[in-house]
Amino acid sequence: MKIHVEDAIAGKFEYSGMLNPKNSPYKSAFHFLQGFQKIYKQFFPQGDPSDFASFVFKVFDENKDGAIEFHEFIRALSITSRGNLDEKLHWAFRLYDLDSDGFITRDEMLSIVGSIYKMVGTTVKLPKEENTPEKRVDRIFRMMDKNNDAQLTLEEFKEGAKADPSIVHALSLYEGISS
Repeated sequence: MKIHVEDAIAGKFEYSGMLNPKNSPYKSAFHFLQGFQKIYKQFFPQGDPSDFASFVFKVFDENKDGAIEFHEFIRALSITSRGNLDEKLHWAFRLYDLDSDGFITRDEMLSIVGSIYKMVGTTVKLPKEENTPEKRVDRIFRMMDKNNDAQLTLEEFKEGAKADPSIVHALSLYEGISS
């Protein structure tokens, strides 16, 4: 699919023929949830990415209108592919903070981690100490929850993530992709 620069700048981008009904024909949505899930399924055919795609969709959809407009998509893509580590960690925190209350609870993290395990299916072999979402979340909370209050603040999340090389590596996978 080709996108003309002039159309992208003017916001005249349409994906799979789905327009946002709340906008004029010249302001189109990048995608709705079902399409977003379908795209994720193409990348993870061995698993079920629908839950994880839903969580990511909610973070991309900044104005919470049920559609990802082109400018929302570009902003999220910019942060996830070219942002510095702190920007990526803040974005990831928003992904895990499902109720947007400024904290990540064990249940919220379990929802996200569980959706990741469902998404990758059996394609990834995990060490015994992390072979279930519950074990992974327990390990993360032991490492990050410094005051043992069963919730992570943004600062605890950032500190803990920076101390875990696997998290830093995962956040750096797409650095420079648009360079």
